Parts: sequence; C-alpha cells; structure tokens
Amino acid sequence: MITQNKRLTGIVLTVAFLLLIPLTAMLFTDEVDWNLFDFVVMGVLLLGTGLICELVFRKVRNLDYRIGLLAVILVMLFLIWAELAVGIFGTPFAGS
Repeated sequence: MITQNKRLTGIVLTVAFLLLIPLTAMLFTDEVDWNLFDFVVMGVLLLGTGLICELVFRKVRNLDYRIGLLAVILVMLFLIWAELAVGIFGTPFAGS
C-alpha cells in the first residue's frame, strides 16, 4: 500500500514539475503565453494520463497487454496535446 501511495505522489509531483516549465518560461520570454485555463487543461490532461497509467499498472498483469495499453494511452495524450496546441485535425478545440 505504501508503494502505491508513493507512485501516486510521484505522479502528482511530476505533473506539478511539468507545469512549472511553462510557468518559468513565461517569466523569461513573451513567446510562452499561457493563461489559467491552459494550465488547468494541461494539468487535467497530464494527471488523467498518469492516473490511467497507474490503473493499467495495477489491474493488467499480462506484460504484453500492459505495454500495448500504455502505448495507446501515450499516443492519445500526444494526439490530444497536438490538437490543442496547433489543431492538426481542425476540430473546434484547436488552440489556433
């Protein structure tokens, strides 16, 4: 149980660290222009991905299925991130 709590703490701290990168960049350059909504969306996206990966680690015992599911989850994360950033599919959710 303690190991699982350490992994959850690690996920939350990793998300916080990753969100500090654009926050720090905003202090030094005008090219990064995030608002509160951007931070919330990215935080939900990263935290949701981390928690879903943790669920896969806990529930899926077959290593091949686990690797496959984690790959699909990461591909989905990158596709959603790219769509929100530059609109590669042209949906109304695109940031441009």
